[in-house]
Amino acid sequence: MNQLKISGILGLVGALICGTGEFLLHFDPQARFTGYEFMADISEARLTAGHFFAVFGVPLYFVGVWHIAEMLRPAGTKLSRALMIIGWFGFLYGAMWMSSRAMIGSIAHHPELTEQTCLVELYELRLETLLQIIRITTLIISGIFIKMVLTGKSRYPKWMAATSPIVLLLMNFVIYLTMPSVGKYVMPIALNVGFSIFFLLSLTFGDTRCEKQLHASTSDLAHGGN
Repeated sequence: MNQLKISGILGLVGALICGTGEFLLHFDPQARFTGYEFMADISEARLTAGHFFAVFGVPLYFVGVWHIAEMLRPAGTKLSRALMIIGWFGFLYGAMWMSSRAMIGSIAHHPELTEQTCLVELYELRLETLLQIIRITTLIISGIFIKMVLTGKSRYPKWMAATSPIVLLLMNFVIYLTMPSVGKYVMPIALNVGFSIFFLLSLTFGDTRCEKQLHASTSDLAHGGN
């Protein structure tokens, strides 16, 4: 098994592990996705389990971003490298945000700690802001992905331009708006669901052959298969 396949699998595993952790941290049967009051109904044991699942899963996203960049590299080294750096930058800040969620959940268990203080406002300023960074970087790398895939020179078929991470992320919001009973399960982990689907598509439909196999195939075509 070559590096492209291994890195794609690790990216998928990372999205699944991180998604499991975030589900434990954020799922609410009543679909209360604003504020932190709903986290008071999540046990400390569940918050702790969710924390460790999430933070252990995030580093594998860095391998997954490398996978995407390498799959795109035949369409342009500079752009694929830019995608990798931007993606890593986003997930670095995403990891910082993720590591804070169990603590804000624990604070929600003790509302007396936040009464007549600005602790929640400070949390939102210092840590919720980081979530916006990964959303912006996901949008940017999705734009680069679409541009490079449409050239027809990457390891992806052109139709996969329609499956960029930002598109798959937005699908979760559409599902929630059209089928709330289903959407409430995917909304808390929307980014992880989007990337899980993406890595699965990449492994299934992307050309993950090693360079030698790829060059051999190209050479056979050039010589008419003789």
